[in-house]
Amino acid sequence: MLAPGRFVSTHDPCETIADFSGEYALPPLELTVVMPCLNEERTVGICVEKALRTMADLGVLGEVVIADNGSTDRSVEVATEAGARVVLQSRKGYGSALQKGFEEARGKYVIMGDCDDSYDFTDLERYLVELRSGADLVMGNRLKGGIKPGAMPPLHRYFGNPVLSGFLNLLFRTGVGDCHCGMRGLRREAYEALGLHMPGMEFASEMVIKASRAKLKIREIPIVLSPDGRDRPPHLRSFRDGWRHLKLILMYSPSFLFLLPAILLMLFGLLAAPVALLAGYGTYETIFGPNFLIMAAFLAIAGAQLFFLGLIARLQAHRIDPVFASPRVDWLLRVFTLERGLIAGGLMTLAGLGMALPVVAGWISTGAVAQPALWISAGTVTVLGVQTMFGSFLVGVLELQIERSKQR
Repeated sequence: MLAPGRFVSTHDPCETIADFSGEYALPPLELTVVMPCLNEERTVGICVEKALRTMADLGVLGEVVIADNGSTDRSVEVATEAGARVVLQSRKGYGSALQKGFEEARGKYVIMGDCDDSYDFTDLERYLVELRSGADLVMGNRLKGGIKPGAMPPLHRYFGNPVLSGFLNLLFRTGVGDCHCGMRGLRREAYEALGLHMPGMEFASEMVIKASRAKLKIREIPIVLSPDGRDRPPHLRSFRDGWRHLKLILMYSPSFLFLLPAILLMLFGLLAAPVALLAGYGTYETIFGPNFLIMAAFLAIAGAQLFFLGLIARLQAHRIDPVFASPRVDWLLRVFTLERGLIAGGLMTLAGLGMALPVVAGWISTGAVAQPALWISAGTVTVLGVQTMFGSFLVGVLELQIERSKQR
């Protein structure tokens, strides 16, 4: 058995390299295998030994890092005895543990996988071949490689994973068939460039989304998923973790979450008035009466609100995360200026007030609103104008922050 924390290769593990300062350092490693761990004493030793033996057989200079997330059993002791280097992560979560493991990794390449013995750590060579040939991210695909009986619940296999992977690909066009496979390999520099930070299971989706946005070279290899060797239920919670994945996908796509519904609502709301008038609007007996127009006004106002929320979300993503920076946002900032927004909003407000004046005059003189269609339309245009003016100010505040961040 290998000594705790030692790396393996066909070379002498105790070999050191002298730098020009006269100090000695460990030789650089080609591969680090990172495994998140929480109470896996039954299987962690098996996984560590498989990974170390495979690296030794391949002549790869590498190490196994166990990122322990607060185990209360003998996981740390078993992993250390098997030859792994154990690092501790106090912040709870699958993503948190993996981030700690990646931070501590010394290898040029990093392969991650669960230490429940569901993934085959004797299959490292195919990941290395792809990484050595230029891939930035190598994803395992369990759907193509095969899922053994009992390895994945039917709900996950036939609904959860296909739906979430399909939705993620619809929005981000990653081309990845199994977006939530837990065994994947990366170049360490590629990982560091992504700035991943999600603490839970949604870390898996975050990695794929950001890798796609960053135009990294992503490749897939078919792998086999086996039943895990645990004697307890898995840490994964179907609905809680499924919602976390879906929530992250939506939050990382403000155009789909905000702007698409905004455009549809505004189009319907703003086209409703001419449709109502052309349909002979004028009485409460027709379907295109005042109630229809009031509903359309609400939809148009809601659409405008969603539009500005989506614009703000897109600008914020552009500001705080380099992976989501886009030339289109820079173009938008040049076109959508505060001054233009104020002018457009001001003109809309004045137009709405102008439309309302004759209605108000008739209301004062007769005590009744003789033109409800014009009254509702005037109120809608006025509210949209006010929203546009103050929304433009808020966008202007974010634009100042973006310019400040560029100067740092």
